[in-house]
Amino acid sequence: MSDVRGNCASLAKDMEKPDQLQEMFRLQRALNERIGVKTDAMNDTDKAQWLLNYCRAMSQEIAELTDSVPWKWWAKYQKFDAQNARVEVVDLFHFLISAAQVLGMSADDVFSAYLKKNAVNFHRQDSGYLEKDETDSRHI
Repeated sequence: MSDVRGNCASLAKDMEKPDQLQEMFRLQRALNERIGVKTDAMNDTDKAQWLLNYCRAMSQEIAELTDSVPWKWWAKYQKFDAQNARVEVVDLFHFLISAAQVLGMSADDVFSAYLKKNAVNFHRQDSGYLEKDETDSRHI
């Protein structure tokens, strides 16, 4: 009986927490609006420009993440910097969520598309991924 009470208490505690992905989207929208980026008011030209801005920013963050790992086999001074790597991953989320918002995607939209694409990826692995199918992701 105490196990059931413990599970109920755990469930109640989880219900008090906000959906974490939705909260990240909310916070990112607030940050972007604070610096003057309002995705809801963008036309297609603005969307293309901001999507490019975010792609460039993510490329830079990927480079910074890469520099957290001792990738230069010829350099003996390098060390793995896990703390900085975590910061760079979070920076990537900032820009990735911003890019999703430019495309009009909500947290629910991203989650739904993730589930569909994940199923496609599993199907590709199950089938041996022997050939490229240009149409297997069109339904996402």
